[in-house]
Amino acid sequence: MSGPSVSSTEPITSTRELVEDLAAQVKPRAAWRIGTEHEKFAFTLPDLRPIPYQGARGVRALLEGLTRFGWEPVLEGGNPIALRIEGCSVSLEPGGQVELSGAPLLTLHQTCDEVHTHLHQVKEVAAELGIGMVGLGFIPKWRREDIPWMPKGRYRIMRAYMPGKGGLGLDMMLRTCTIQVNLDFGDEADMVQKFRIGQALQPVATALFANSPFTEGRLNGFLSYRSQVWTDTDPDRCGLLPFLFEPGMGFERYVDYVLDVPMYFVYRDGAYIDASGQSFRDFLAGRLPALPGEIPRMSDWHDHLTTAFPEVRLKHYLEMRGADGGPWETICALPALWVGLLYDADAQAAAWDLVKDWTIEEQIALRQAVPRSALKTRFRRTTAGEIAREAVAIAAHGLKRRAARGKKDPDETSYLAPLFAVVESGRTPAEALIEAFETRWGGSVDPLFTEHAY
Repeated sequence: MSGPSVSSTEPITSTRELVEDLAAQVKPRAAWRIGTEHEKFAFTLPDLRPIPYQGARGVRALLEGLTRFGWEPVLEGGNPIALRIEGCSVSLEPGGQVELSGAPLLTLHQTCDEVHTHLHQVKEVAAELGIGMVGLGFIPKWRREDIPWMPKGRYRIMRAYMPGKGGLGLDMMLRTCTIQVNLDFGDEADMVQKFRIGQALQPVATALFANSPFTEGRLNGFLSYRSQVWTDTDPDRCGLLPFLFEPGMGFERYVDYVLDVPMYFVYRDGAYIDASGQSFRDFLAGRLPALPGEIPRMSDWHDHLTTAFPEVRLKHYLEMRGADGGPWETICALPALWVGLLYDADAQAAAWDLVKDWTIEEQIALRQAVPRSALKTRFRRTTAGEIAREAVAIAAHGLKRRAARGKKDPDETSYLAPLFAVVESGRTPAEALIEAFETRWGGSVDPLFTEHAY
């Protein structure tokens, strides 16, 4: 999740400015970049417990240890709650999950170098502190009440608000991890088509990366329980966007949608002011109960954009949000999939041909079924697995045509290898975990923390 915006503090005088703020983010193809975000669970060794914020084996010690590599701390209430360096940040999710929000980079090779550098740094510091790290969509062992909350103001507000909107909102905050990629667009029409492709194929990405079959040490009946959690988090701000495929979709239509997403907070003078459930439209009119008579700044709008949680989210770029956290190699596979599909014109056209006649009802049905059955989910006369096979093949052709050379590779297709393995075997990462659990792990999830640790 994002921290407070550092954008303009100039007041907003009309909704037109909000539309223009998004429209100003269009970029020529040569300027398109790749931003990768990934979260991971931290746990204490050898007792496999969630790490607290304070203490010798805590999140604060981990963040402070990372400053040896040049990271600058970001403080809230005197506590380091994030780190920044050269366009990157390390931040904390509510339950102490550690997230890297990567810099916008030109190639997947650069993205993977960034990932490897970050994981090397985290592992070095974590080893000294007696901390381990693992990538999964949902923590397999701990109860919600076992997990300490991180000292961030926005999480305090969300913690109080979430239970009134859905049954699993606190689980989303405390017990899930994801991999995400952020992508640019060339103009409004390009944004709309990428948004539509991204929404339609997001359940397919969820199936490919499904990696959360356990809850509190037991099988939970799902392959991506993280994805299921999002279906009972907050209907006002989550799920698929039916208007996306309607005529007139564009920056203005998305602004209208976000304006109707209830607020969480306003950030002022280093503190979060509770505005949960209030209306940004009222804020624009100077009638926000939390700040009567005040009108929003552009920084407030940028903060509010981060509080909508659809499967694909538009900010100053498009965020693909459907994948579970996973093993090291899948961190690079997720951006490889979407860059291959959407950063080559021929691949984007092929991806659009794949989904352009899908109705919103079909998309919703696919989204609802995938958390449990993943690649085996039926869709029309085929399965999510067969669609995934075709999508990965399109992505591979797109990456070949991009021909972005690395130190050894002629292009970026090697990063798709984990996904080719999934579609060829028909077995998700979750199903491999289930097999291990039922056989050599003897019905315990504890070996996972060793075998799948970073």
